[in-house]
Amino acid sequence: MSAFPIVETEANVTRQVMADHPELMVVTFAFGKEGAAGSLHNHPHVQSTYVAEGRFRFIIDDETFEVGHGDSFVIPSGAMHGCVCLVPGKIVDCFTPRRDDFL
Repeated sequence: MSAFPIVETEANVTRQVMADHPELMVVTFAFGKEGAAGSLHNHPHVQSTYVAEGRFRFIIDDETFEVGHGDSFVIPSGAMHGCVCLVPGKIVDCFTPRRDDFL
């Protein structure tokens, strides 16, 4: 069980760090309502995303696609990205290196 707090990041979106190491971090994001969004942003970390529950529309740079339970993909370093929740659920993101701004 994670000792990290659950943090509200956007309306109807929470984040919880599950595990961290200077070279890797695992984070769960819970989307509690259709239409909840992860705002467009970028960062220097490589990000791997796994959809644990729900359905989401993602934007990565100029590409838009939908993903659901069991889908996964990688977001390159520096890519502009974000998502909109279509069916409430959870995603699990892994970052390398760790996102120190989440600690």
